[in-house]
Amino acid sequence: MTNTSTFEALRRPGTSNAAAEPDVSDALTERSRRVWGAGDYDRISAGFREGAEWFVARRSFQPRQIVLDVACGSGNLTIPAARTKAYVTGLDLVPSLLAKAELWARSEGLSVALDEGNAEDLPYADAQFDVVMSMFGVMFAARPEKVVAELARVTRPGGQVVLANWTRSAFIGKMLAMHVARVAPPAGVPSPLAWADEEVLRSRFDERTWRLTTTVRALTFRYPYSPAGTAELFRAAYGPTVRTFEALDENQRALFAEELAAHWTAHNRAGDGSTEVEAEYLEVLAVRR
Repeated sequence: MTNTSTFEALRRPGTSNAAAEPDVSDALTERSRRVWGAGDYDRISAGFREGAEWFVARRSFQPRQIVLDVACGSGNLTIPAARTKAYVTGLDLVPSLLAKAELWARSEGLSVALDEGNAEDLPYADAQFDVVMSMFGVMFAARPEKVVAELARVTRPGGQVVLANWTRSAFIGKMLAMHVARVAPPAGVPSPLAWADEEVLRSRFDERTWRLTTTVRALTFRYPYSPAGTAELFRAAYGPTVRTFEALDENQRALFAEELAAHWTAHNRAGDGSTEVEAEYLEVLAVRR
């Protein structure tokens, strides 16, 4: 449910709330759209909605605060934030995920704005948002320097950027490393896991522009499948896994499937045939000076 009278003022001149035409001239953006449009990320994000709600709860949003959720997917942060009566905009590259966020908002009678767009070129006017947040979203953008410049541009002085980024040495970081070991990213694209590296973060969020603090946190994945079944879910629904399997031959696919199932099995703490895995991430709080 989109309240255009509330949200229109946030936009840069010359933009609208209509979905943008995909920029097929930008190969890296189009690659990101293809990766995250593969499968059905909503089925993945459903497994950690409780962790997303806690992430939002720590923000203590107030009614009428202006909030942006970048790379919002199907609304894991957007919808809980909108329940606080904040004015929330969600932005994502993938129209099908935005459609699911729209249905979720309607089912709860919430007003949100949902825009198709790119974290590297946000379609909003300068200094519009009190809080900009992203959970496992902007960390996958191909050009971090553009992302941080855009975050700085749209965040008001005194406003906050709050990110959840997977750490390199924990469960998801190790799983993503399995993918990269089989299919290398494009040349020159930095690892998304660098977004949880303190030294890298402090170089990106320079102290003249930001006050930066970080906290290691964890959330729990819960799925009603066995660990092997959860690995199959990721093969079918998690964009990076879908695209990695597509790039492999039959023998390599079998080996990768075995490795993923073993990874979920080794970390599973549920004893009832379902899957429950704790996953560490770095919560990044950057206050705009």
